[in-house]
Amino acid sequence: MISSYGHKVVATKMIALVGNPNVGKSVIFGRLTGKYVAVSNYPGTTVDISRGTGWFGGEQMEIIDTPGIISLFPKSEDERVTRNLLIRDRPTAVIQVADAKNLRRTLLITLELAELGIPMILALNMSDEARERGIEVDTEQLSKMLGIPVVETVGVTGEGMIELRKAVSNARVPTVKVHYLEEVHQALENLETLIPNIPGKTFIAQTMFTKDATIWEPIKSAVPVPDPLRNQIVTTVEEILKRFVRPFFILSHDSRQQKASEMTAQVVQVTGMIQSSWAQSFGRASMKPWPGYLIAVGVLFLLYEFVGVFGAQFLVKIMEDGLFGKILNPAVTSLVQLLVPFKLVQDMITGPYGLFTMAITYALALIFPIVTCFFLFFGVLEDSGYLPRLAVMLDRFFRVMGLNGKAVLPMILGLGCDTMAVLTTRVLDSEKEKIIVAILLTLSVPCSAQLGAMLGMIAGLSWKVFAIWFAVVIGTMVAVGWGAAKLLPGVRSPFLMEIPPIRMPQMRNLIKKIRARLVWYLKEAVPMFMLGTFILFVSDRIGLLELIKRAANPIVMGFLGLPEKATESFIIGFMRRDYGAAGFFMLSQNGIMNAQQITVALIVITLFMPCVAQFFVTIKERGLRTTLAIAAFVMTFSLGVGGLLNWILKEGWIKL
Repeated sequence: MISSYGHKVVATKMIALVGNPNVGKSVIFGRLTGKYVAVSNYPGTTVDISRGTGWFGGEQMEIIDTPGIISLFPKSEDERVTRNLLIRDRPTAVIQVADAKNLRRTLLITLELAELGIPMILALNMSDEARERGIEVDTEQLSKMLGIPVVETVGVTGEGMIELRKAVSNARVPTVKVHYLEEVHQALENLETLIPNIPGKTFIAQTMFTKDATIWEPIKSAVPVPDPLRNQIVTTVEEILKRFVRPFFILSHDSRQQKASEMTAQVVQVTGMIQSSWAQSFGRASMKPWPGYLIAVGVLFLLYEFVGVFGAQFLVKIMEDGLFGKILNPAVTSLVQLLVPFKLVQDMITGPYGLFTMAITYALALIFPIVTCFFLFFGVLEDSGYLPRLAVMLDRFFRVMGLNGKAVLPMILGLGCDTMAVLTTRVLDSEKEKIIVAILLTLSVPCSAQLGAMLGMIAGLSWKVFAIWFAVVIGTMVAVGWGAAKLLPGVRSPFLMEIPPIRMPQMRNLIKKIRARLVWYLKEAVPMFMLGTFILFVSDRIGLLELIKRAANPIVMGFLGLPEKATESFIIGFMRRDYGAAGFFMLSQNGIMNAQQITVALIVITLFMPCVAQFFVTIKERGLRTTLAIAAFVMTFSLGVGGLLNWILKEGWIKL
C-alpha cells in the first residue's frame, strides 16, 4: 500500500464492509479510502473484493469492500467470496452496511455475523431516505440490544462518516443471542464438539447442516482437518439430519427471523405516512406490463437517438472529418515525412494501416465519442434504479431460456463491456445459468463501442434494417438460450432481487464513473487497436493479408456477400469486436457497402467471436474446455446466420 506521502505502508489490521446488495458499501468504501469503485443503484455491481486503506484514530487499516449478500449461507459465488473471507481471514472488525429502511432484513445478516464472533459496527446507511419515509430507528436501544456500536450514515453526502471512523475503535463482538429450538440447539452443540478449535464454530456447524461442501475450503485455510475427522463430521451431520422432519436450515432461519422481527418492533417507529412521489409512481409503473413495456421502448429509442445519432453521427463527424481529417492526420503525416527518412516506418505510422491514421483515428475519432455517449446514458440508467425494474419486466422472457430476471443484470452490463459482464455472472445461483449467460454474452450482446458503431451504420437507412437486426439478435438469443436450457443439466433458480428506489442520478458520481470508464477504455482498447493495426500492417507487407483475403473470399464474398475489404474487419474483430465494428462503420461511411451488405455485416459482427479479453476472462470463470466450445459454436453460428440472411435478401424475400 502507498500512503498519500508516497511511503510504502503495510496495514496490519483489516476492516471488512459487509451487507446486502445495493446498500451503499462501495460508496462508504470510497469515503473511507478515497478510492473510487463502481457505484450503481442496482444490486450486483461488486462481484469481487476491492481493497484500500484508511486511517482510524491515527492507525492505518486495510479496508475490504465485499460483494453484497442476501445471507452468509451462500447460494451464489459472490456470496461465497464474502463468507470465505470472513472465516479464512478473520478481519479485525466488520462494518455491516445496512439500508436503514429495511432493518428487519438487515438484522438477519447481523445475527448470522454475530455467530462468527468478529467485532462489529452497524452502519445504518441511507438514513436520510428512511427519515423521508417517516421511519425512525432508536440507535441507542439497538446498540444495547446488539452489544455493538450503531451509527447512522448517508454515504453519498458523507453524513455520519466521522462518527463511523470513531466507532471502529469501539467495535465489539455482538452479545445478542438467538434462542433456537431445543433440538436445533442440541444438534449444534453435538456437532461443535467435533469441529476443530476455530472461532465461529456455531456458524460453521450451521453451514455444515446445509450440506455446503464449500465450507471446508476456508476451514482448511484456518486449521488443518484430517480426513478421518472430516469423514466423522460428515457422517454425524447425516445422522443428525435424519432426526428432523423439517429442514434444519429452515428451523434455524425461522428462529433468527423471529428474533429480527422482535428487535425491529422495539426500535423502529413509523412517524407518519409519506405521500407517494413522482419517482415512486414511475418506479411502480415501470414494473407493470402497461406502461412498463412502453417505457422500455422509449428508453431504447432514446438510446438510439443519443448514441446512434448524436454520438455516432454528429460527434463522430466532428472528430473524424474535422479534427482528425483536416487537422491531425495531415499534420502528423507531414511531420513524420519530415522527421522519419524510412518509407517503411512512415507507412507504419501514417499509411493505410498506420498506427496513427488507422488505430488512433479509429480509437479516438470513431469509438471514443460513441462510448462517451453510451457510458453517460448507461450511467443515468444505472444510478436511477431503472435496471432492476427492467429485470422484473423481463423475468418471464428469460424463463424461456432457463434463466430468470436476475440474468438481465450481466446481460445489460455486457452492453458496457462483455468482459466485465462475464465476471458479474457470479451473481447467478447455478452453474447452468452462468454457462447459458456466458454463451448469450458471447453471441448476442454487443459492447458499448460496438453497439454505437452499429447504430451509426443503421442511422439514415430504412427502418427495416434495424428491425431485421433486432429481430435476428433477439430471436437468436431466445433460440440458443432455449436450446442450451434443454441440453445443459440443472434447474432454474428462483428469482430474488432487491428493488432500489428510483433516484435522481448524482452528477458527482456520474462524472467519476464516466471518467473511470473512459480511462479504462483508453488503457484497454487503444493498445489492442494498435496491436491489431500493426498485425494488419505486417500481414500486408509480407503478403499474408492478401492470402487470407483469397482464402476467405468464398465465405466473405460468396457466402456472406460482403466486399473483400470486410475480411480486414473480421481479422481485427478477433482482437476486439468494437474494432471490427469500427471497420465496417468506415466501409459504410465510404459507400463501399450497400444496405443489404450493411444488414448482413451488422448481424455477423454482433454474433461474432468474443474479443481476446472476453475470451481469457471466460476461460478464468468457466474453464478452457467450456470457453473453446462456446467460441467454436458462436463462430459457426454467426457465419451460418449471416449466410442465410444474405441468401434471403438476395432472393428478394425481404425488400430493404
